[in-house]
Amino acid sequence: MPEDAGARTGHVIVCGLDDVGLRTVEQLYHAGVRVVVVEDDADPRLVRVVRGWGVPVVVGSPRLLETLDEAGLPEAVAVICVLADDLHTLEAALLMRERRPEVRVVVQLRNPAVGRALGDLQISVLDVAGLSAPSVVEACLRTGSHELDLDGNRFVAAQVVIDFTGTLRSHYGSLAPLALSPGDGGEVVISPGRDHQVRPGDQVTLLGTPEELAAAGVIGTDGDASEAGPAGVSRSLRLAGSVLRAMDRRIAYALIALLLLLNMSILVLQLGYREPDGTRMTLLDAVYFSVESIATVGYGDFNFRHQEPWLRIFAIGLMILGACFAATFIALLTNVLVSIKIQEALGNRLLDRLTDHVVVVGIGSVGVRVVERLRATGTEVVVIESDENNRYLDEVRESGVPVLVADATLPRTLDRVQLASARAVAVLTSDDLVNLETGLAVRDRLGERWGRVPVVLRLFDRTLATTVERTFGLGLARSTAALAAPWFVGAALGLDVLATFYVGSRLMLVGRLTVAATGGLDGLAMRDLSARIRVVAIRRGAILEHPPRRDTRFAAGDEAYLIGPYEELLQVLRRDAADLRRGGPPAGER
Repeated sequence: MPEDAGARTGHVIVCGLDDVGLRTVEQLYHAGVRVVVVEDDADPRLVRVVRGWGVPVVVGSPRLLETLDEAGLPEAVAVICVLADDLHTLEAALLMRERRPEVRVVVQLRNPAVGRALGDLQISVLDVAGLSAPSVVEACLRTGSHELDLDGNRFVAAQVVIDFTGTLRSHYGSLAPLALSPGDGGEVVISPGRDHQVRPGDQVTLLGTPEELAAAGVIGTDGDASEAGPAGVSRSLRLAGSVLRAMDRRIAYALIALLLLLNMSILVLQLGYREPDGTRMTLLDAVYFSVESIATVGYGDFNFRHQEPWLRIFAIGLMILGACFAATFIALLTNVLVSIKIQEALGNRLLDRLTDHVVVVGIGSVGVRVVERLRATGTEVVVIESDENNRYLDEVRESGVPVLVADATLPRTLDRVQLASARAVAVLTSDDLVNLETGLAVRDRLGERWGRVPVVLRLFDRTLATTVERTFGLGLARSTAALAAPWFVGAALGLDVLATFYVGSRLMLVGRLTVAATGGLDGLAMRDLSARIRVVAIRRGAILEHPPRRDTRFAAGDEAYLIGPYEELLQVLRRDAADLRRGGPPAGER
């Protein structure tokens, strides 16, 4: 039975029930936090789902003060606004800030300029596409590592495959194991102990500084992360690569003919050419004079006037053939460069020459971010988009990425983007059914390469994602909503979410929590936390303790850096935030 509006206090208001909104409500509900949903045009099926959890739904616009008051804004501890329209989000956020200047407000916005303006009003602004794109790129490139910045200190979560039987301690010493994926396909073990037995083929995710991981042989001395060079160098390399891929046999034949003619000329000149004093040419003089003759420059420092007749006849042929071969080579090369420029402008650059590239299907807000990140690593990308009026197409084409406007489920389309030589495929449309259909088409077309080529699917429904992976064995399902929702929940409740990433099919959350003086963590020993939570480091004043001892006790004001499944971290947050249980003000506003 829905609770009375007047009885609502100490709750979180979620405005919007699509995508991230539903996942956010779900996570708050499972964490035991009171939630009220505000939505004026929700899918009836989604409304039934949240009401089945006992979550009240206020039907009305969050841009109206009457609706917000009905949802209990005066007594709420935080508001999360994830409306589909940026203008509506802006209007609702400003109204909330005006009505309750002290309440935490977290919003989803795609426009960075508007986001910066709201940030100046102490409104937390998050972009779902930017939050989820790193996980998609990581899955495509199979980097096996995820970089973390913990208070200015660089850490890496790296995956490594076990090669002999033993304990994790015998393999990697004091490095912190975050998760273990058994090689036989068993259940993922979260935060296994260092004395956990492992076998060859098991995959373990370890956390440490780059120096610690390098000392253990897990990563190289400079880490796994690749950094893009200067923009000019990157453009030059891409142009050189395009030219090399575009060269056909005619250019090769012309270049070979030029080189043969040059070498023959050098040999003849060294054997037959005589200076007036009778001396022979040096090798350098012969090279110089040959190039000078082929280029028909004629500086006058060497000539054939006083040479033997046969050598003068050779000179005639050298100049004629050299001019023809050089002109042919320059013409063919110019044709290649002009063709590349034209096809780049059309966004359809030499699709038949692509190799070791990533195919991105669907170019929405997430797809654009994924393309940007892939290009930053120096990876070639090609985009398939079915809507020729897509607003992001011009932006992608202007960046030099080839775009094919076609149906990605058709074999001919996949063949045109050279799927057979692709290194990964990311299917990122906003329709789960289209993504599933495209994934099945990609599987059929990859044939024997299926399983060796990463195929990442964007699926909203987590249950569907799990079923797809288990039943069809269909790629790596990534839910952008599931990746982004913990950031919204954390920002609303006082947990600074630093990163989200997948270990197998398990979503891991990295967060920073400031221990509250009146919360449940003050004085608690670290070993008494859930065994599935890994405390990476604790900051007390200017000192960062890494790794902390298991008998360390939390104290008020400590900054604890935690990694684990988001459900577990939200339970830790709820345990610490006594004010949420009592309905008092947020921890950061006491």
